Amino acid sequence: MAMTFNLPELGENIETIQVAKVLVKAGDAVVVDQPLLELETDKATIEVPSSVAGTVARVLVSEGDEIKVGAAIMEFDDAVGAAAPAKPADAKPAPAEDQPAPAPVAAPSARVPAEDQPNVFPPTVSVPASPSVRRFAREIGMDLNIVKASGPHGRVSVDDVKRYARELNSRRPEASAPVPGHAAPPPLPDFAPFGAIEVEKMTAIRRKTAEHMALSWSQIPHVTIHDKADISELEPLRKQFAARAEALGGKLTMAVMVCKVVASALKVFPKFNASIDMLGRQTILKKYVNLGVAVSTDRGLMVPTIKDADRKNMVQMAAEITRIAQKARSGRIEIADMEGGTFTVTNLGRVGGVYFTPIVNYPEVAILGMGHTFEEAPADGKGGAARLMLPLSLSFDHRLIDGSEAAQFLGWIIEALQQPLVLALEG
Repeated sequence: MAMTFNLPELGENIETIQVAKVLVKAGDAVVVDQPLLELETDKATIEVPSSVAGTVARVLVSEGDEIKVGAAIMEFDDAVGAAAPAKPADAKPAPAEDQPAPAPVAAPSARVPAEDQPNVFPPTVSVPASPSVRRFAREIGMDLNIVKASGPHGRVSVDDVKRYARELNSRRPEASAPVPGHAAPPPLPDFAPFGAIEVEKMTAIRRKTAEHMALSWSQIPHVTIHDKADISELEPLRKQFAARAEALGGKLTMAVMVCKVVASALKVFPKFNASIDMLGRQTILKKYVNLGVAVSTDRGLMVPTIKDADRKNMVQMAAEITRIAQKARSGRIEIADMEGGTFTVTNLGRVGGVYFTPIVNYPEVAILGMGHTFEEAPADGKGGAARLMLPLSLSFDHRLIDGSEAAQFLGWIIEALQQPLVLALEG
C-alpha cells in the first residue's frame, strides 16, 4: 500500500535539522532498517533508517534542506510495516515517576546501544530520584545534581528534568536571536555592484560553531595567559616509545602527551574542571574528567571528548584520540562522542602559529591552546645547544578563575612536561 514516511524524533531538543545526503531515489527497493537520509547536526551525521520495506515512489526532500521533525520526507509504494509517525501536535502527559521513559520512535543509527554508551555524568546517588528518572536523565545527557527538585524531601521527578532541559534549551543561541548580550547584526550591504560574488550556504556544523562561539564570547569574560615549556628532554622520550603506542592503534604525538598532563592537572586544580551557574549563583565542580580535543575536519571544527581521560594512561590516550579523530574526519562521529566535555585542548602546531587566544568552550571555564614548537637559545646565556620550546596559551573565565590561579595551573602543566616525574608524584 502507499505510505508516507515522516522524519522521526531525533533526540531531545532537536526540532529542525539539515539534510546532508539523500541515500535513495524514486524506484529504489528499500528494506527495513536501510538508511534513507544522512542528516547533519552541529555534532554529528545521523542516518535515518527506514521502518518499512517497499519501493520509493517519491523523495520529498533535497540535500541542504532544513526539515522539521514530523515532516514528510518520502513516499512508498507497496510498503510493509509502520511508517514513522509525525510528532504529535499536543504533547502527551509525562510518564509517571516510577514508569520507564518511552523510547524514541525509529531511533537514528547514530545512537549507540545503551550498554556501550559512556556515562557522561558521574553517579548521582545522593540525589533522591527513582531509577526511571535516573535513566531518563542519562539518556538526554542531564546531570541530576543541577536539576531543581520539586518533590518531597528534594526528590527529582521526570517533569523536573524536562523543565530544566527546556530552560537550558531556551538559553541556546538558536532559540532566540540575537545571541544573548548582543544586538541583532545590521543587514549587509549589497556587494554585487562592486564585483562578482559567490554565496555559499553554511553547513550545519559551521553555523552552530558560529553561534556557539558568539555565545561563548558574550557570556565569558576571557583572559589569556601565555607561556612556554621546554620539551627538549620530552621529545626524545616521545620518539622512543612511539612504536609501542602505534602497536596498540595510537599515535604518540606531543598533543597526546599534553592531553595526558592536562587530565592529571584537572584533578589537582578542580576549579578548572567546573561550570558556572549564574542563575543559581553556584559553581558546579565535576568529579569526572572528559577532555575535549579539537579536530579540524572538511566539515569544520569538531570537539569530540575523551571520556574519563584522567583514568587513561598515555598509550590508551593515544589510541583513543587517534580513534575518535578518525571518526570525526570520516563523518561517522556519534553524538555520544561529542557530549559531556569538561575542558578543551586545541592544537595549532601542525599548521603554524605560536601564541593565540583560544575561545573557551561554553559552559566550560578554560581551554588550553598549543602552538608550533620552535627552537630557542638556552635561557642561562651560556650558549650550548638550542632548546625545543612548546608555546602554550591558556584562556579562562575570569568570573571563576583569577590570574594567579591560572598561572599556577599552567605552571604545573609546564613543570610536568619538563619533569615527567611530576605526574608520578602529584598527578
